Amino acid sequence: MKILIAGAGKVGRALTEELADEGHDITLIDMNGRVLEDAMEKYDVITIQGNSASKKVLEEADVGAMDLFIAATNADEVNLLACLTAHTVNPDIHTIARIRNPEYVEQAYQMRNVFSLSLVINPERQAALEIARLLKYPGFLKRESFAKVRVEIVELKVMHGSRLVDVQLSKLENTVRAKVLVCAVLRNGKPYMPDGSFVLKEGDRIFVTGQPEELHSMLTHIGIINLPVSNVFITGGGRITYYLAEELDKAAIHSTILEIDQAKCESLSASLPRATIIQGDASDHGVLESEDISEYDAMVSLTGLDELNIVTSMYAHLSNVHQIVTKLGRGESSELIDSLPIGSTICPKELCMMYIVRYVRAMQSKEGAALTIHRIADGNAEAIEFLVDKDTRHIGEKFKNIRIKKNILICSVGRGMHTEIPNGDSSFKVGDTVIIITSHDMVVHQLNDIFED
Repeated sequence: MKILIAGAGKVGRALTEELADEGHDITLIDMNGRVLEDAMEKYDVITIQGNSASKKVLEEADVGAMDLFIAATNADEVNLLACLTAHTVNPDIHTIARIRNPEYVEQAYQMRNVFSLSLVINPERQAALEIARLLKYPGFLKRESFAKVRVEIVELKVMHGSRLVDVQLSKLENTVRAKVLVCAVLRNGKPYMPDGSFVLKEGDRIFVTGQPEELHSMLTHIGIINLPVSNVFITGGGRITYYLAEELDKAAIHSTILEIDQAKCESLSASLPRATIIQGDASDHGVLESEDISEYDAMVSLTGLDELNIVTSMYAHLSNVHQIVTKLGRGESSELIDSLPIGSTICPKELCMMYIVRYVRAMQSKEGAALTIHRIADGNAEAIEFLVDKDTRHIGEKFKNIRIKKNILICSVGRGMHTEIPNGDSSFKVGDTVIIITSHDMVVHQLNDIFED
């Protein structure tokens, strides 16, 4: 598929790398020639220097021959105009615009047809919704939900003294007293798709699938207390903070926001009347001490500096804050980051990228396309949800008689309100929803792609 991307910032570069790896023909537009040279050296892409909202530049980039246009520049206005212009030149093109300003978001959704938008993406709002979910339903480092199946994939870390240490997965149900499945493990940065003989060790990050009630039962039986959150301390007063405070207010959770810039404080105070706004420097531990953050149920670090977010989250850990969420703008994981006590990590860039990747894959195969895609295990695996339709092969056959490709695991089958973790005697029929886990180097567009024969 031919894809034109406008903007070579964090999101644009991440999309360029991901979509080029999946075999698409990518053309990248940006005003900065140096950034384009770097992209051309790293990826097999065509680059055009210029204003992506200019009809002349878009025609130079051969927009008339493109299947998809993604506008991800730093200016919402440019993104909107670029999509409108691209559609004027090529009425058949799909267009995606990144819109970040809260003043434009609702307007962009309501005027999608006017601006010829196939999809509107707001990374900050997506990140805020993810954080709000973690705070409203605490206990896990991350939790991913699916569109049709009443099932989730959650992340836990096997801590020192945990009841999970030295547990063989074939005996996991006896330990956690819940019907769950460990579908991936990260150990010292190395990913595993474990079988029943795999033994959990201290420090492992495990990815567990199951129904929400089973997952919460697991928490109880391994000794993790699931305390409700009613009071949250947030550092940084950017867009994510604004969206997050709005979401928490809907759930009757109070927000206290620490922001160094006076103008931002005044703006937040006007738009979030029920939140407490404090002007102060998050890098000053004296300020954090004076606010007594140990009295809060949760701490969310949302400044524009990854390093500052890490430090403030570590301080919250030392202050015995029960739940901690840390924003990492760059998103790169490492053994060092994994070893730090910074709670759950959120990367808006990664969330935005996966949302667009799902749309791209759906464009490629409208029939049988994935309902939901989640990247797990630091990007080393994907959890993908499919609907079983009349064209799906092996309907009604027992799984033990079906040859599945290597590094693919069927981890859930949903039928109506019933969901099961399948075994060799399980099967699926038309209308079922199936969740698979696959290693990242395998691109699965349709459910039929998982079969060996």
